[in-house]
Amino acid sequence: MFKASLQRHARLGHAVARRQISALSSTRGLRFQTLAQHTGRLSQSTGTQSISLRCLSQRLYSQSAAAAQTYDDAGPASTPRLITKFADLDKLGVHPRLVEAITHGMKYEDMTDVQSKTINAALNGVDLVAQAKTGTGKTLAFLIPVLQRLLAAEPDLVDKYKRRSARCNDVKAILMSPTRELAEQIGVEARKLVANTGIVVQTAVGGTRKREALFKMQREGCHILVATPGRLKDILTDSYAGVAAPNLKAFVLDEADRMLDVGFADDIQEILSFLPKIEDVDRQTLLFSATIPRDVVHLAKSLVKTDNFEFVQTIDQNEAPTHERIPQNLVICHGYENYFPTILELADKARKLHDSDPEKPPFKAIVFFSNTATVQFANEVIRSTPLADRRSGIPVYDIHSKLTQPQRTKSAEAFRRAKEGILISSDVTARGMDFPGVTHVIQIGLPPDRDQYIHRLGRTGRAGRSGEGWLLLANEEVDEARRRLPGLPIKPNKTVGVAQVAVTHGTEAQGEAGKYISDVSKAYEEVPKSMFRQTYHALLGQKFGRGFRAEDVISLLNRWCQQGMGWDEVPAISPNSARNRGLTRVRGIRIGHDPVEEEESSFRGSGGFGGRFGSRDGGFGGGSGGDRRGGGGFGGDRRGGGGFGGDRRGGGGFGGDRRNSGGFGSRSFDNSFSRGGGGGDRGRPRGFEGKFSGRVDRPDGGRRGQGRSSASF
Repeated sequence: MFKASLQRHARLGHAVARRQISALSSTRGLRFQTLAQHTGRLSQSTGTQSISLRCLSQRLYSQSAAAAQTYDDAGPASTPRLITKFADLDKLGVHPRLVEAITHGMKYEDMTDVQSKTINAALNGVDLVAQAKTGTGKTLAFLIPVLQRLLAAEPDLVDKYKRRSARCNDVKAILMSPTRELAEQIGVEARKLVANTGIVVQTAVGGTRKREALFKMQREGCHILVATPGRLKDILTDSYAGVAAPNLKAFVLDEADRMLDVGFADDIQEILSFLPKIEDVDRQTLLFSATIPRDVVHLAKSLVKTDNFEFVQTIDQNEAPTHERIPQNLVICHGYENYFPTILELADKARKLHDSDPEKPPFKAIVFFSNTATVQFANEVIRSTPLADRRSGIPVYDIHSKLTQPQRTKSAEAFRRAKEGILISSDVTARGMDFPGVTHVIQIGLPPDRDQYIHRLGRTGRAGRSGEGWLLLANEEVDEARRRLPGLPIKPNKTVGVAQVAVTHGTEAQGEAGKYISDVSKAYEEVPKSMFRQTYHALLGQKFGRGFRAEDVISLLNRWCQQGMGWDEVPAISPNSARNRGLTRVRGIRIGHDPVEEEESSFRGSGGFGGRFGSRDGGFGGGSGGDRRGGGGFGGDRRGGGGFGGDRRGGGGFGGDRRNSGGFGSRSFDNSFSRGGGGGDRGRPRGFEGKFSGRVDRPDGGRRGQGRSSASF
């Protein structure tokens, strides 16, 4: 009954559902009741669990109607309607300090539909299973009830000085999310809310040093732990960590369907085994999910109190979903070599449109690729084009799984604050992440499946705002895309001139399209060849289908390599890899091993002695005249560093970070320390400040301000 109720209600939250349940009530002699009346009857029932479950179908369907009539059960006073203003939360018993943090600190006034429905219900103390789309304010929807529950249970936590008594072995609330970025985002919002209280919020996510996170929890204590499932399991199963939740008051799962999609079901079950049982320690469970598939139903059944829970449907059946509301454009490209020039043209046109009409929003785009290697390669190429020029261009950021968590967090926060810019990303940001003002979502190549396409698209047009989606496909990919993306209103768009230009290396194309192709060709020369080889191999591992075979991918990649980049020979694939992938007899494949090229064996990007071979991380020492992006200095990271005059973006002395030069002059010893010695990317002086020059282009030696740092188709 529980399973069927959730599934039916998730599918039918409208008039049809009400008619069905009316028929059900007439045949079984049931009647609709207010939430308070029904909850009261349940609490007085002495029947077995099966009796409670028998009532669930009516209870689920009647919730929305009951909420519209009355909201009781939260205390002695009843409210005739749902609270929709944050300033009115005190009427539901929310502590004034929380209300002040929301209204004055965070400047929020009106609740979204999701927030109104779930906060009103959750403050009543019942468990919740809520179906809600991303980008609708879910974070506040579960944070407010959780924080109020903690303050109600321990009023002393209102005092800021109570933070000193927080302990890591007495965690009061656990909030789980599927991705590191989303967990960090939740942590940021939670800390804003508890700024004037004694509640301590900690985060524990993969990609960060476990020891450092544990030390912080042990030193500062923890009342609310926001975590990803893998890291949380790691901490709870570590007997030396000392992290425990014997008096757990609240347990929240955000993006539950996503957690199960990526294989966290076993981790969640193991985590539950380390938490006190509901029969022993009463806690409130809040489960949020965009969809309610069978796996989510099973998970919900193991988590919530099935005799005291609410299903909250927050998806308006009359509102078109994002993937139906947002304009979606298909750009068919001549080949893979047209992808990057097409991105430049889309960005250029959008920026010109904003310049001519300030009412149009500035260009802010997320560009999605399906693997990390291509994200890294695209990031390097786009950064080396005029689009990312430090004077007239826009900032370019990247997020992918090979970055450390601090690097990913830094990029996400910078892009979140930016008014315009490009975020080049893998699917780690495809769900749950909220980046304000995203005007374009550009998907490159075949999406893995329909759901992933929709989740990516959902990064724009959030909370009812405008946006647009662009899908760039090679000619050979279109048939397979029709199979993977049925029923989506994707319209062919032929306004992008460079998309169908036949790119031939060494031959200049004419007109505006030629400019974009030329800009990309020059950028290729700035990027290590090893990065394209990694991209080549990664794209050979993509998902194939009846309409898109390995032969098609190899043909596209070889043309990109030879015609787009001017290589004489395509990258080789090892015999073992070719055999394991079933590519041994595919036409166009080159089986063998590539020789280690001289430029990549001489510390490319490291600048002499010490840095990692072929990496972008300058190691110890840097050396003189580091080669291109070289440099390195003492631990210069990512174009940083640079020793004595690392050539081109090099320069950086002791520990330059991400293009922050600093040290004995970037650029080379041209006329005695040209470009000045110190200064990082944003003009932060480091080391000698350019006083040794016969010609100093800029005394701060910086690269100021860039950051580099329903028709179907």
